[in-house]
Amino acid sequence: MAIKFQYNKTSLQALEKQLKIRERSLPTIKSKESALRMEVTRNKDEVTELENRLEREIRSYDSIVALWTEFRPDLVSVLDVSLSTKKIAGVVVPVLLGVDFGVQPYSLFNSPAWITDGIELLKGLAQTGIEAEFSRMKLELLEHARKKTTQKVNLFEKVQIPGYKDAIRKVKRYMEDEQSLSKASQKIMRTNQEKRKRKEETEEAQP
Repeated sequence: MAIKFQYNKTSLQALEKQLKIRERSLPTIKSKESALRMEVTRNKDEVTELENRLEREIRSYDSIVALWTEFRPDLVSVLDVSLSTKKIAGVVVPVLLGVDFGVQPYSLFNSPAWITDGIELLKGLAQTGIEAEFSRMKLELLEHARKKTTQKVNLFEKVQIPGYKDAIRKVKRYMEDEQSLSKASQKIMRTNQEKRKRKEETEEAQP
């Protein structure tokens, strides 16, 4: 990123101000990145645990898979999902508060004896599946925010702060050179004036 500047005092002050803003902001951004990195790791573990739990629950019902042919697919449905949001390291993420299930009427006398347990098993599977999906959504949001924060840290540390320091150094060097040149010119002018004055005084002293 090319930093635009001019070789004058006003530009120097503007560069120094921008440098201070970035140097002061950098520790805060780094802290945010660190917090997000920890949250991403924690949420990855959470997603893995929920996915493994769902797999274990599905496998545990393999022995009774033949019974599910008697189960009506429309018997259980998800009516509503209660949501909220919260901030994690400055990032707004969804929070699952609860899942409302709907159960169609069925006859206890004409249905298999295990049907009530089957409904509860299906609710449990759906609940775990929805929790896993929400954890994946939360992880994606946190990972996206973590990447953007890391990019900002790198931009400040590796590009902008060194760039502003280099620009300040160039402007200061130019101004110092200009000041030295001005002093040298003034000295030459004074020397020439003194020579002329001495010459005039010598000429006036001659008869």
